[in-house]
Amino acid sequence: MRLFGRAAPLRATDPGNVALNARDVRFDWAGIPLRWMATEPIASHVMNSLNLLLPEGERSFLTTFGEALPFVRDAKLREDMLGFIGQESMHAETHAGSHDMLLTANGIDPEPFLRHAEYLFRKTVGPRQGTGTRAGRQQLVDRLGVIASLEHFFAFLGDWVLNSDLEKFDADPRMLDLYRWHGAEEVEHRHVAHEVAEYFGVGYFRRGALMLLVFPSFLVLLVRGTKYLVHEDGSLPDLSYPRLLLKILGAMSRGALPGIPALLISALSTCKPGYSPASVGSTAQAIAYLAQSPAARAAS
Repeated sequence: MRLFGRAAPLRATDPGNVALNARDVRFDWAGIPLRWMATEPIASHVMNSLNLLLPEGERSFLTTFGEALPFVRDAKLREDMLGFIGQESMHAETHAGSHDMLLTANGIDPEPFLRHAEYLFRKTVGPRQGTGTRAGRQQLVDRLGVIASLEHFFAFLGDWVLNSDLEKFDADPRMLDLYRWHGAEEVEHRHVAHEVAEYFGVGYFRRGALMLLVFPSFLVLLVRGTKYLVHEDGSLPDLSYPRLLLKILGAMSRGALPGIPALLISALSTCKPGYSPASVGSTAQAIAYLAQSPAARAAS
């Protein structure tokens, strides 16, 4: 019986916001297969592409939150931001640490795509001007809004991976734990980036405009990373973009990836007046998984 086959019973007793702390984890990457969902090679590479994007994105989050902290006078929000920073730092370090064992050990050089991702994240979320100027302060607010949009997306993915039966695709349990540990912490701290953006004045229209920009841009980057990995994987045919998209849609239909309708509904939910990240996932479910995560238990 799967531990997290249904989330509904846990949502009824959701404890709400909790104190955020970075958790030590220990993963054994030795022998991780490149196509770690054995029966879903394309879905494996979509997730591997996400694995490549996360470290640089999260490092940019840390930089931006570090710049924002001196302007925050709300003690609870500052505490949540520090907890968020600690968790995101551990996420970036852990995902980066898997690259050599997952990709390089299997004959794929991730550096060309990593340089591309680094350039894009630093152009969109990285610092541009000092926050002492009016223009610099507005750029900081926009960057915080972009982070809030991405964090909604990551919380959605975290909730999805906690509740998806990826074991039926012969998924490597260590990679499942990596994504479920990370996803659980994304659900746990899903409110932070939204509350920070609101604190700095990102309102309804700005939030909606940023999501409409960020959501498709991130999906395009994810598909581009998948195309690179499929091209470099000598055991797979070098698919054109149309054929690759059809393969991705097939994986979605089988449940190996979140489906297009769910992605669109989740993205558009942020455009509702009164939107709250509390509607994404369950804190109780996230904490329950984190208490059982093999990597977290191995480090305790």
